[in-house]
Amino acid sequence: MSTPHTSNTVFIVDDDEAVRDSLRWLLEANGYRVKSYAGAEDFLNAYDPEQIGVLIADVRMPGMSGLELQEELLARQAPLPIVFITGHGDVPMAVSTIKKGAVDFLEKPFNETDLRTIVARMLEQASERASQAQAQKNHQAVLGRLTSREQQVLERIVAGRLNKQIAGDLNISIKTVEAHRANIMEKLEVTTVADLMKIALTKTEGVA
Repeated sequence: MSTPHTSNTVFIVDDDEAVRDSLRWLLEANGYRVKSYAGAEDFLNAYDPEQIGVLIADVRMPGMSGLELQEELLARQAPLPIVFITGHGDVPMAVSTIKKGAVDFLEKPFNETDLRTIVARMLEQASERASQAQAQKNHQAVLGRLTSREQQVLERIVAGRLNKQIAGDLNISIKTVEAHRANIMEKLEVTTVADLMKIALTKTEGVA
């Protein structure tokens, strides 16, 4: 298991104080930073989507349930991996949550080895999601620096159009297309069409 990053946080949401304390002790003993909440509403009020972390939540809680919390986080497009704590009778329910994006579930009583393994995997996933989100933001910012004409040229490059065809599409000279193409490559800081495509395609992926 990789060494935990103390800058990342394990969030615990459970109305049972004994469970919260037990999880906190286990996780902090393994080097994790932990924040615990007695209810989903308290967690949502404090949650910062910029914080890299993972969420351990009970399925059944007074007020907003763990399942409703998952729905709310999905609606907010929060990049937060979730593992649910379940009682024996909740296992089928927990399986359904995985289909909605939960990473895993822990059935009570859970053991320390299972907990460590799941949390380590979740933190890796959270870091990957954060890196991907940041890269997408960077690409969007760079794309935003293109002029409207450069964006038109880029769209046609991505569509596989040749310079001659782009010139005809936009009623400009081939030399002008080449100049726009060079400006685009310089602004996006790429040297190959493959890298250009990779950045350009994040625009449509971000909207999807």
